[in-house]
Amino acid sequence: MTSFLKVLTLVAVFGMMANVGHSYPPCPNVEAISKRITEYFVYRDPTLAAGLIRMLFHDCIVRGCDASVLLDPTPYNNATEKTATPNLTLRGYEVVNAVKAALEKECPGKISCADVLSLVARDAIVAIKGPYWYVNLGRKDGKISLATDALRDIPSPFSNITTLIKNFAAVGLTPKDLTVLSGAHTIGIGHCNIIQRRLYNFTGKGDTDPKIAPGYATFLKSKCPQRVGDVTSVVPMDAYTPKAFDVKYFTTVSQKAGLFSSDAALLDDSSTKSYLLSQVYSGGASFGKDFAVSMTKLIKIGGTQGEIRKTCGAVNSYY
Repeated sequence: MTSFLKVLTLVAVFGMMANVGHSYPPCPNVEAISKRITEYFVYRDPTLAAGLIRMLFHDCIVRGCDASVLLDPTPYNNATEKTATPNLTLRGYEVVNAVKAALEKECPGKISCADVLSLVARDAIVAIKGPYWYVNLGRKDGKISLATDALRDIPSPFSNITTLIKNFAAVGLTPKDLTVLSGAHTIGIGHCNIIQRRLYNFTGKGDTDPKIAPGYATFLKSKCPQRVGDVTSVVPMDAYTPKAFDVKYFTTVSQKAGLFSSDAALLDDSSTKSYLLSQVYSGGASFGKDFAVSMTKLIKIGGTQGEIRKTCGAVNSYY
């Protein structure tokens, strides 16, 4: 082989390596930058981990993982996903924006907001000693963001199991993924206004949802008194260990102490119930690994069309 051919061969080999597993990412320090900044925020406010993983899910379930949930309303569109009712309580925008700003200084125009959101959500969970999963890079930021899409696609806390399984199947996720990802409710809070009907007027006769254990219902009523328009009172999603990323959420659901109707619904299907109980009985033997697998599937949904935004709250151009 001539010297010239050897050079061509080496170029081809290194070119292929660059496209395998992001051996040569477009911004070599992206992981370190995301980890450092995310940890800075989460160590000061650990509740941001729940906020960021929820934000990522709400993004990916609508139009795929394209950061459309981050777009602010504009004169052209005053009803972006961010304005939809399920997204009004999202938290963690400051973390995403801080990481994006740092990456724009390090490697301008290389890392999308969609990639940033996927990275910081993962790093936030790891920061509270939750599981790690690999985040592939290369997503694009979408230009379309509609509140109507969010209202249609984000699973409702009032949903039954048939609707939940259908919602997840629409984006290629299985009933097992539904159960596993619901396990993220082991951290974070729920707003009392969402469970008022379950507690005080479930069938319109001043009754309580029979799927709530009596003792848990009493506890919830002590934290969520019957008040019209209360949008500030909250309760933990996991009554046992609300700050730890563990399997206790599944324990609460198995004991009829799931906060939302959608939590309790996991007991209404044989496959979701089977996985949930297997984690309860095994002490969460495979939950961390399973969560990483399901998150890897989630973050691969969509994100193939669009641009790389300069800032996460606005598209670069409408044209």
